[in-house]
Amino acid sequence: MAEAERIIGTPDTPDAAGDGQERPDAEQEQAPERPRGRRRVAVLFAVAVFAYLLDLVSKMIVVAKLEHHEPVEIIGDWLRFAAIRNAGAAFGIGEAFTVIFTVIAAAVIVVISRLARKLYSLPWAIALGLLLGGALGNLTDRIFRSPGVFEGAVVDFIAPKHFAVFNLADSAIVCGGILIVILSFRGLDPDGTVHKD
Repeated sequence: MAEAERIIGTPDTPDAAGDGQERPDAEQEQAPERPRGRRRVAVLFAVAVFAYLLDLVSKMIVVAKLEHHEPVEIIGDWLRFAAIRNAGAAFGIGEAFTVIFTVIAAAVIVVISRLARKLYSLPWAIALGLLLGGALGNLTDRIFRSPGVFEGAVVDFIAPKHFAVFNLADSAIVCGGILIVILSFRGLDPDGTVHKD
């Protein structure tokens, strides 16, 4: 009887796959994918929270200590901290479209949250986490700062010489975007697969 079950296989035994080894291997390959996917999502949200909190705390300090004061020179006149309220997009672009930029930031957050379900790549998790944290940082300003809800001006303070003033949320968005471009050129997809064109 035992010999017949070994040859035929039953649904309750690993031998049901046929040779006694294929099924356990398949289960071992599939089992780690869910925890690995969860870990990548955890990395995404950890990076996002870190970037968001860093941006939020820096803006609180700037508003409390630097707004309505003279700029602080960090590296001569090459880099200064100067508090500026920006109603436009990153680097002061499009100040007449504050509400549109608010909607775009909210849409980016929704898209990243939905994409997280298919995320199995650590570099993509970091890149999307930076984008998410940066978008949340500036969206918080849009919602809660004056002149009003969804029309708030973003606090910018990093002022390099001959360049636009920006904040840490802008930096996170740019770094995340650059990383995504690099990953795309290398053919690495968010689900962890690599494709060659």
